[in-house]
Formats: sequence, C-alpha cells, structure tokens
Amino acid sequence: MFYLLANNAIDFSRFVPFAIFGMFAVVMWLVLDRLASGKPRAEQRLDEFREPPSKRKQQLAAKGTAKKTDAMTKMLEKASPALAKPLQPKTEIEVSKLKQRLAHAGFRNEAAPSIYLGLKFIGLVAGFFLGGGAMLYSYGLATDALLYTVGIAGLMFYVPDLALWGLAAKRQEAIFLSLPDALDLMVVCVESGLGLDQAMRKVADEMKSSYRVIAEEFAICNFQLQMGRRRTEVLHELGYRTGVEDVRALAAILIQADKFGSSIAQALRVQSDSMRVRRRQLAEERAAKTAVKLIFPLVLFIFPAIFVVLVGPAAITMVNEMFPAMSGGR
Repeated sequence: MFYLLANNAIDFSRFVPFAIFGMFAVVMWLVLDRLASGKPRAEQRLDEFREPPSKRKQQLAAKGTAKKTDAMTKMLEKASPALAKPLQPKTEIEVSKLKQRLAHAGFRNEAAPSIYLGLKFIGLVAGFFLGGGAMLYSYGLATDALLYTVGIAGLMFYVPDLALWGLAAKRQEAIFLSLPDALDLMVVCVESGLGLDQAMRKVADEMKSSYRVIAEEFAICNFQLQMGRRRTEVLHELGYRTGVEDVRALAAILIQADKFGSSIAQALRVQSDSMRVRRRQLAEERAAKTAVKLIFPLVLFIFPAIFVVLVGPAAITMVNEMFPAMSGGR
C-alpha cells in the first residue's frame, strides 16, 4: 500500500510558486486595508461632535456593511496614481476624452481616471500572472502557453473598457427614456410661473425616486447655477457630461430661447413632443427587428426539434420496411 502511495504521490513542488504568490497577495491586501481604514483620533472626535450619539447608533447598521467598500475605495484611490502612471495619457486631448468617457458612465470624481487606469493595469498584471500560471501548469514551457498567457492578459486589460462601455450605454438609455417626462414636468413648472432654474430644481426633487439619473444631472446643474456659473456654460456642460444627443439638442434650444427671449415653455413642449415621437419610432424599429432576430434561434434550436418530431417516425418506418425488402430482393 505504501508502495502504491509512493508511486502515485503528487508532486507538491509544482504548487509552491502559486502558494507563495497567494500568500504575498493576501499579506499586501491586509496591509493596504489596514492603512486605508485607519483614521486619526482628531477626525474621530470631530465626527463625534458633528453627529449626536443617537444618530450614530441609527447609522451603525448601514456603516457596518459599507465600511469594507469604503476601505477598498480609499485603498484604490491611494494606490491608483502609482498603478496608473504607466498608462497615463500623454496629451490633454487624450485626458479630455478619457474624462468624457468616464463622465458618460457617471464617474465625475477627480480620482476616477487614475482609478480606471489603475484597474486596467491590475487586470493586465493579474491576467499575466494568473493566466500564465494556469497555462504553465497545463502546457508547460511551450509556445502555446505563451500565446494563451498574452491573450488572457490582453483580455483582462480590456475588461474595464467593456464595463465602462456597458455602464455608459445603460446610463444614456436611462436618460433618453426619462427625458420626455422630465420635460413635461418642466413645462408645467414654467407655465405655472417658475423660472427655468426653479423648474429644474423642482424636476430634480420630484423625479428623484422614479428617474434617478436625470434627476441627478439636473441637481448638478442647479448646484452649478447656485455657485454663480453662467446658464450657457451649465447647459453646455450638461450635454457634454451626459453624451446624449437629445440632451445636447435641448441645451442648444434652451440657450437660443434664453438668448433671443423666446418662450421657454413652447421650446420645451416642442422638444418633448419630438422626443416622444422619436422614442415611439425607436420602439417600432426594435419591434420590426424582432422577426429577423428570431430567425437564428428558430433555425438553430426549434426547427431541428420540429424536424425530428415530424420526420423521425416516417424515417424509422422507411428504414424498417424498405431496407429489409431491398436486402431480400438481392
């Protein structure tokens, strides 16, 4: 028995590099988490004075779940500049494009570009080491292992791009679908005697629960107007920040109405009607495409099953009746 175990023993020396890498990663994670979650005593005392004990007790449950997320966010903010340094854009145009892409997905923090580039670098390194270790264990020192390692590392490098694209598309679709209702409410507010700034504030307050994204954008515009920025700049930035063509058209219409003194309510009503027509046309277009999209699952999955059910018994009968007769005739 011991002889069989000795012959079939697993070579654990092959797992030593993976164990060392995992231990090193866990130790670094614990150290960075400890450094990021620490808070000076002065700040703790200020928080105690700022928030009464009763209120702090009510928020303990919510803070308990969010503590780990905040620590991870702080850790990424501290580590991202060093990680993102090799991938930093070289020109101001590239920096502007990167910030615009992040703004389209809803990331407006100053540290967002560094965190985004840091995640890409982490994905590249993780894909190289993890994918390389797996391929080395599967194929050994071969050309196929190197090619697969490069492919996995490249795929992990572009995962943040795919995630950012998906978030931006989802957010822009939410803005596009909610904008006609927001414009209708804004028309009611303007016709009732409110100004454009007060109407935007009312829309942001009323639509906070139903259409969170568009309410957040209007709230940002209200905050910028309260800080003293010009309405033209705020509306331009609204179209730039969302990346939705209809919002840019709305901003241009409001700027022209404000500049030439025309009726803002009429301009909002015309824009709302045109957006509703476009949304209806988009729904009709998607409904018309449904028949074409159903062809592929029908041909690949449904038609073969129907063919087997309808033609199968006849084929079995033909095989059982015709083949013996043909063999007997010979």
